[in-house]
Amino acid sequence: MMTTMSRVVVVSGVGPGLGRAIAVRSAAAGADVVLAARTKAFLDEVADDVTALGGRALVVPTDITSATQCENLVQATIDAFGRADALVNNAFAMPPMRELSKVDLDALRESIDVNVLSTLRLTRLFAPALAESKGSVVMINSAVLRHSRRTFGAYKMAKSALHAVASSLATELGPQGIRVNSVAPSYIWAGSLKAYFAYQAAKRGVDPQQIYDEAAAGTDLKRLATPDEIADAVVFLASDGARAITGQCLDVNCGEFHT
Repeated sequence: MMTTMSRVVVVSGVGPGLGRAIAVRSAAAGADVVLAARTKAFLDEVADDVTALGGRALVVPTDITSATQCENLVQATIDAFGRADALVNNAFAMPPMRELSKVDLDALRESIDVNVLSTLRLTRLFAPALAESKGSVVMINSAVLRHSRRTFGAYKMAKSALHAVASSLATELGPQGIRVNSVAPSYIWAGSLKAYFAYQAAKRGVDPQQIYDEAAAGTDLKRLATPDEIADAVVFLASDGARAITGQCLDVNCGEFHT
């Protein structure tokens, strides 16, 4: 049975994959949705998806590295709906995929700014509204927390810092009634991964299904999670169904890693 929610959900980093799925699945569960990302044209498309499900959608183009734009996002949310019940931090900048012994520190610093510091700032700005509604925060993390593969060092560094932020904020904001949790997906079977698998298949001269099967072989369910499946975990953590859950990281990876 689908989790239901009658609340206002703010989603940062609304892109064509997981961000869109979080917005749409929130609307399907009965929420009104605030859509934040840098590209307005795409936000408008997702807004249409939300309203088609009966929810209200507010489009607020936002670069979360800008304090002014983040402040505007908070104010626009309150002006439109009078409240904020959940903040889903999905905004993400891909860290440089190089070993830590070789990574460019300026590029790493830029990634940390988006993935950790700007996310922290946005959460702090929404904290007063979330305290009033006894709301929640969901951080989108990654299965990179669970492994230490070469070239993933900067990625793991950024996401581990975000995990620490979520855990600490759960303790700090808990007395105000605010819950803070994380969702950590592994492979997400969507457009960018499908394109990458197709590229790998062409490079190796094999069928793309073989690439998929090889990736899925390491999971207990022998398949990869879809954006909707990951989004449903986000919706659950943002809902009253998770009202006693805070400071947790929920892995959604079809059993690739166990914690």
